[in-house]
Amino acid sequence: MTSQPILKPATESTDTMKIADLPSDVHELISDGTAIPAHPLALNASRELDRRRQRALSRYYIDAGSGGLAVGVHTTQFEIREASLYQPVLELAAQSAADWTDRPLAMIAGVAGRTAQAVAEAKTAAALGYHAALVSPAPFRNASDDELIEHCSAVAGVMPIIGFYLQPAVGGRVLSVDFWRRFASLDNVLAIKIAPFHRHRTLDVVRGVIAARAEDRVALYTGNDDHIVGDLLTPFTHRRDGEDVTLRIVGGLLGQWSVWTKAAVDLHARCRAAVAGDADVPAALLALDAQMTDINAAVFDVAHDFAGVIAGCHEILRRQGLLEGIWCLDPGEGLSPGQADELTRVTKDYPHLTDDSFVALHLDRWLND
Repeated sequence: MTSQPILKPATESTDTMKIADLPSDVHELISDGTAIPAHPLALNASRELDRRRQRALSRYYIDAGSGGLAVGVHTTQFEIREASLYQPVLELAAQSAADWTDRPLAMIAGVAGRTAQAVAEAKTAAALGYHAALVSPAPFRNASDDELIEHCSAVAGVMPIIGFYLQPAVGGRVLSVDFWRRFASLDNVLAIKIAPFHRHRTLDVVRGVIAARAEDRVALYTGNDDHIVGDLLTPFTHRRDGEDVTLRIVGGLLGQWSVWTKAAVDLHARCRAAVAGDADVPAALLALDAQMTDINAAVFDVAHDFAGVIAGCHEILRRQGLLEGIWCLDPGEGLSPGQADELTRVTKDYPHLTDDSFVALHLDRWLND
């Protein structure tokens, strides 16, 4: 452990935190590509924050080799805002990271709500030393593109932002190539999380970034938990001005990676190594795409339209001992019928994509140090 903080809190200045203000090693980490888990919320049986286990989760993700933490996002439960837990949870993750390691970590804060709320949350995150805000489009589901662009620009006036193509099934909306061109053209855009769970719409983001001539400054991250390996291995080549431009998705910011994270980090590294040279991608690596998709169907409860998505993540962490239970802030959220059996099946079928032995080896230290 280290007593030196890895995060430098923002000052009370009203100046915008620009991408150029980020620590160079953090900017390089995000640009080159890394594995970032979406941080769950640890609760006790009274549905109150379990600080000990929340801290243990952060330590787990760090020791698993993740390149950062995404906090205050969907997997953290949007209800933390109504429960007055947004700032405490972000602060706990930031301090846990600073106390546990001195290596660079990309600290990403989810910001939600309409513009006034999102800007206020970005200011909170910046003051806590976070590096970027992941902007939820959910409150703008029925708004115009102009309104959403204006909203993103306002948040970018506080700190660097990461765009988020959220799938319509969980509150997102369809966004055009032109929207993503306009978004990628904004100042202070650091990356885009592509999570429409839809191949055509994934291509729309890539085309928009290329049209904006932003391919050298906006990093692409997969949020397509149903197609993780495929996203990381695919060269996306499109024409611009009569020439081919190729982009790659360099990392993942994923709810799926909140579980079995050590295996996820290793998988990300294998994918990045496979596309670094001119050799063909091994068929065995391609086969993992379908296996990861099968795992995700169980964890995210695809059979019931994602009703048990957060509970599914919690159940894996509970079985490993990291969480005491699967409680959510909403008492109505839990596992769907048959979901527990599906989780057992995929755990048994794909042991090479789990990290249960790694967690068992370090659990006591994460919980008790």
